[in-house]
Amino acid sequence: MTWGLRRQLFYIGVLVIFFLALAFLVVYPQISKLPSCTDNKQNGDEAGIDCGGSCVKACTFEVDQISVLWARTFEIIPGRYNAVAYLQNLNKDTAIYKIKYRFRFADKDNIYIGKRDGETFIPPGGQFAIFEPGIGLGNSIPVFTTFEFTETPVWNTVPEDKLSQLKILVSDIKLENQNTSPRLSATIKNNSFFIVPEVSVVALLYDQKGNAVSASSTFLDTLDRGESKEINFTWPQPISQNIVAKEIIPMYNIFLAKLK
Repeated sequence: MTWGLRRQLFYIGVLVIFFLALAFLVVYPQISKLPSCTDNKQNGDEAGIDCGGSCVKACTFEVDQISVLWARTFEIIPGRYNAVAYLQNLNKDTAIYKIKYRFRFADKDNIYIGKRDGETFIPPGGQFAIFEPGIGLGNSIPVFTTFEFTETPVWNTVPEDKLSQLKILVSDIKLENQNTSPRLSATIKNNSFFIVPEVSVVALLYDQKGNAVSASSTFLDTLDRGESKEINFTWPQPISQNIVAKEIIPMYNIFLAKLK
């Protein structure tokens, strides 16, 4: 073997080693990467692609769909209405951070007269209400109201400490001046160490048949740990029905609650 040939073989060997090293640096991280909840693969202990198991995201097939128990409109003043959808989440430890929805309204002949779109969160396990205020429908009167979600829900598992510790309590519910200027008052308390921002509170009034006959809402910027506040709801017109039950539903995004 001549000296020139040996030199050529040496250079070829150096190039082969270089490209093998380069290939190793590119390929090895891909084949050695540990399973994660963001790699678009079903691996590790996942029940689906990037969902279930130890992932925060829950798989769609693991959860129950949200039940719409009823949806109605309530007249505030002539021509203006509040809309309420009363729903139930049967999933005790999963919730939705954000999802879009739509109310649709029809008159007595079931002719479409309007809609209202919005966005909300879904709390874990239990019944809750979505409230849309001040809906104007011109001279039409809404008789039929429907509610639907307009996008696919993304479910996330709620941390166990929030599920077990975060408690918002309502007490001292009192309705006054029903036949003149109705006013509903109550005390709301954050019975936990979490700070809860953006609390929307929905009030529902029921007649002797268990039908919701009126609704109102109020808002709290924040409810600090252990804090109590008095909340009030008012109506511009008398409530003619005999009110036998009152329900107050605190609504807050559990994912936004923080210990500090």
